[in-house]
Amino acid sequence: MLKQAISILWPSFLIAGMADVLFFTLFDPLQFLYQEEAVFDSRLAAYTVGFFLFWLMSIGSSALTCYFQRSADDINHCPLIPADRPDACPKKEGCTDCQ
Repeated sequence: MLKQAISILWPSFLIAGMADVLFFTLFDPLQFLYQEEAVFDSRLAAYTVGFFLFWLMSIGSSALTCYFQRSADDINHCPLIPADRPDACPKKEGCTDCQ
């Protein structure tokens, strides 16, 4: 579980850093206006908020990639032993090809 979390968080952290640098190289955060008022009082606040927003988007992308890489066996594997499965379960005791 920790390995999977690291494989999601670390690359997304690096991508968020690069995205933050590229985005704020093109746009001045003090010029972001909402109803004729600046959104951020300081550039540092804008850089921080931007970094965390880019990081959240990157985390979502990496997490979805890990989710869709699972095999059918990982998705359909029943965590219960055959004796503990419900009566209506097709993989109840007596099934020769199920695990």
